[in-house]
Amino acid sequence: MTTTLEPPVTAPVVIDGMTAENYHADKTSISSSGLRALLNPGCPAQFKYDRDHQQPPKREFDLGNAVHTKVLGEGHDIVEIDYPNYLKADARAARDEAYASGKVPLLPKEKAQVDAMEQAVREHPLAGPLFTLGTGIPERSIYWTDPDTGVRCRVRPDWLKQLPGTTLCVDLKTIKDAAPDTISRAIRDHNYHQQDPFYIDGIEAAGLAPEGCRFIFVFISKIAPYLITVRELVDQDRDIGRARNQRALRIYAECESTGIWPDWTGPVTEIPQIGMPSWDTLRQAEEYLR
Repeated sequence: MTTTLEPPVTAPVVIDGMTAENYHADKTSISSSGLRALLNPGCPAQFKYDRDHQQPPKREFDLGNAVHTKVLGEGHDIVEIDYPNYLKADARAARDEAYASGKVPLLPKEKAQVDAMEQAVREHPLAGPLFTLGTGIPERSIYWTDPDTGVRCRVRPDWLKQLPGTTLCVDLKTIKDAAPDTISRAIRDHNYHQQDPFYIDGIEAAGLAPEGCRFIFVFISKIAPYLITVRELVDQDRDIGRARNQRALRIYAECESTGIWPDWTGPVTEIPQIGMPSWDTLRQAEEYLR
């Protein structure tokens, strides 16, 4: 079902045309990034503060947002700032005006880089066909209710593409280096193995994948020649990610119910101990305590 109304309390719903700003500002549901922020190294207290206080634009996201817009054909408006850098006050004023209007400011050299990255996607033998304009739907907002906790959830797939027998959820990510080893570490560091099953669960709950959904990562390097790696997550990591999501959903439901958003320590009366990371403890114990 597709509608332009606000999502109801319990039924799954798909919303076309919702702005990214409205989607991210929603406090009645939780997103994949929110679930990830609830778990270590984050904590509920930090999640609650960040949710309740609008964060200023981060320049490091400008390139990724612009690449998304170019590749998906939908997203933030791009404004080219006709200066070589932001050293001059006029350049900074133009940049800040773009941010205030919800647009992405790019210097000419950055705009050229974004155009080259889009071209790299179009010409890639795997990514190009996945993102062929007109063959998928970008930036749909999907809401559903987790049956175990009653928590309202939301996802916003970059690109939904119907194929015979399956639905593809294609996620485009910019990364400094698209080498597979670097991507593996990024999956661990950013908990992308939580995003994968959460999006699959939401898409299937909304009835958009009656024959099942596959989540596809497309990583593009920010360094010329803008190499691209397309991958699917291994099953075990997806299972781990889904288990992490379930724990985060329980934490979120408890915090919403009680109004208590604990930090990393929680209510204790004794000072806890702390040590080095386990690997360093084992390494140094072997060297110094044997």
